[in-house]
Amino acid sequence: MFIRVMRWTYVSVAWIILAAVIVQFFLAGMGVFSGPSNFEAHASFGYTISFVTLLELLVAFVARLPWRTIGLTALLPLLIGFQSLFIAFWHSGLPTLAALHVINGLGIFALSGYLALRSRTVLAATKAQASMVPGVQAR
Repeated sequence: MFIRVMRWTYVSVAWIILAAVIVQFFLAGMGVFSGPSNFEAHASFGYTISFVTLLELLVAFVARLPWRTIGLTALLPLLIGFQSLFIAFWHSGLPTLAALHVINGLGIFALSGYLALRSRTVLAATKAQASMVPGVQAR
């Protein structure tokens, strides 16, 4: 029962992260089109997303997800960590390397979308496992 709850938690967090990444793109657009003072919300929200991705990784371990899923989930906070590195390049006067911030953001979007869509298979696997155990009904 605990594993099932953790898997539902993983699915929920995966979709929350995808929504948060979409909001993050909106906040970046606000910074570009409404003035640089709006980039503070983009930066702050990015740190919040990084915390949530670490939580998702912890839940993936506790939910005993397949190693491939755990590995891809671990890649997400790593990519988010690179975002700060690319901004550091910008502060160091290296705009060409800093431009990778946008490309990496697309990678984060793609990976978070893949993990959210793939998370549905986690629940299907849970139902299949429960139906194999005698006396246990899948819900």
